Amino acid sequence: MTITKVMNEMLEGMVHSIKSVIPAEISCSTPEMVDQPYQQETIGVLIGITGDIRGNILLDAKESHFSSLGNTMFGMQLEDEMLISFIGEVGNMIAGAFSTFVSGTGVEMDITPPSVMSGTTKLYGFNDAIHLPFSAEGIGDFSILVSVTQS
Repeated sequence: MTITKVMNEMLEGMVHSIKSVIPAEISCSTPEMVDQPYQQETIGVLIGITGDIRGNILLDAKESHFSSLGNTMFGMQLEDEMLISFIGEVGNMIAGAFSTFVSGTGVEMDITPPSVMSGTTKLYGFNDAIHLPFSAEGIGDFSILVSVTQS
């Protein structure tokens, strides 16, 4: 399988996963291939991909947008430790849906536990990556990066 085909299937799976987890109208921007390092200056969750394809999923946004998402999903503002836990869990939900979607195409995939990161972070060590900015209506802007270290 070519890297282009892998990345296209991963992009399709990511859009499907975002829309299945986030309870709002989702508008995706144009995806783009990314060179390293990928830098984010917000708060985000990093989840590893294992199996036939190895890499990472990074979901990031402003803290206030994650808080708004928590309010939309649970009817209450999340702060401090509850917000950090929620960010990890929403990343886990999206990555789990993504893994299930991709596994349905015949690619064996699993995910690692989430790691929440805050502040200026740079991600290195990947061969290919696709970045997908998206907006959740009434909640805010997010971005997701799927990187592949080995396919």
